Amino acid sequence: MACAKSSTVALAFGLLVMTLVSECYGQCSANFRVGYYQDKCEKIDVEAIVFFIVKKHYMEDKDTIADLVRLQFHDCFVRGCDASILLDGEDAEKTARPNLSVSGFDIVEDAKVALDKYCPGVVSCADIIVLAARAATFLGGANWYNVETGRKDGRISLAEDAKKWLPGPRIPIPAAVELFADFGLDTEDFVYLLGCHTVGTAHCANFQDRLYNFRDSGKPDPTVAPKMLSSLQKTCPRDAVSSNEAFLDQTKGSEFKMDNAFFKRILEGEGVLEVDQQLALHPLTRSIVVRAANDENIFKAKIGPAMRKMGLIGVLTEGEVRVGTCKKVL
Repeated sequence: MACAKSSTVALAFGLLVMTLVSECYGQCSANFRVGYYQDKCEKIDVEAIVFFIVKKHYMEDKDTIADLVRLQFHDCFVRGCDASILLDGEDAEKTARPNLSVSGFDIVEDAKVALDKYCPGVVSCADIIVLAARAATFLGGANWYNVETGRKDGRISLAEDAKKWLPGPRIPIPAAVELFADFGLDTEDFVYLLGCHTVGTAHCANFQDRLYNFRDSGKPDPTVAPKMLSSLQKTCPRDAVSSNEAFLDQTKGSEFKMDNAFFKRILEGEGVLEVDQQLALHPLTRSIVVRAANDENIFKAKIGPAMRKMGLIGVLTEGEVRVGTCKKVL
């Protein structure tokens, strides 16, 4: 364990040095920039602490990668990247149906508690989400990427907002492309961000209609590959209310890796969600999918910039930082 920790420290230190001397990207200012926390927490390396905590959780549970990447997406698409998804409340975002299966809250909370021991009220929960998602992406095998910090935390969290803005598994590709464009993300960003399904899972309810009664046809979705159809029907029996899940990347051994296997599978008709499969079929996105499937380095290089760009949505650079916890405003 000691050797593993030592190597992780050295790696993280080198990566963070690279981050702090890199270029500025997007809406940068003195209060929102790469390396914002340098020297703001005495001698404590804020970004390294977040990395170590994510690494600890990852060593215990490989689902950490998908959990944190998804957490950033579900936060940033609702009221911007303001950590509003973390707030508790009867009608808060986390109570909305699209967020009921979201995880990773405990990891962000662990990081917040650890950081506030050294410098309370300095590091925002919104920044922790983005830093944790970067660590998870890297631990999954993607390239390291730079992120701006200096976000403030939002005070408003409404389930209705989550229902309105979070896209469902059956959203048509043109509508999805338009939605992402509304948030400043282009078609390539959309494809690569959806490519994060290479490490995710989905409950039967999100794709069961494709297995038996696609669009009320009484038949399965004809775009589903026969072998995968048979496998998923065993996981999700007809007319059964099941809590079972299926990996969105059907490549054995690749379920927890940020690689291009997902793109290869959807080109073979093995997209579990309807939107995933349509990604490989629709002319707006097919060529991007083909390129990513044919070059194992493209997704690893492109997902970081797409995540970073998503982290710029609705950033608050004025306001407050929650103290002691990310679950409530004190």
